[in-house]
Amino acid sequence: MIRLSVLYPAGDGVTFDHDYYRDTHVPMATKAWNVGAEIDKGIDGQPYVAAVHFFFDSVEQMQGAMGSPDTQAIMADVPNYTNAQPVMQISEVV
Repeated sequence: MIRLSVLYPAGDGVTFDHDYYRDTHVPMATKAWNVGAEIDKGIDGQPYVAAVHFFFDSVEQMQGAMGSPDTQAIMADVPNYTNAQPVMQISEVV
């Protein structure tokens, strides 16, 4: 299993709409990519204000999702909930 984590660093002036993220953005991604996800809301916002972890059966499935035409719309939606610059981590769940 492959986990794609997207982390949103805290910082001066960083804004993050957790409700929009939970109710709109992440469901958009899970539907487009046909995957499950878990959302983290950072306590005290340090070092990250939020994170999401998407779970794929394989690297190939993840690569297919990233190459999907829907991914462009998902990326374009980011300014609707944050001005943070996301950091991505791809991991094998062991």
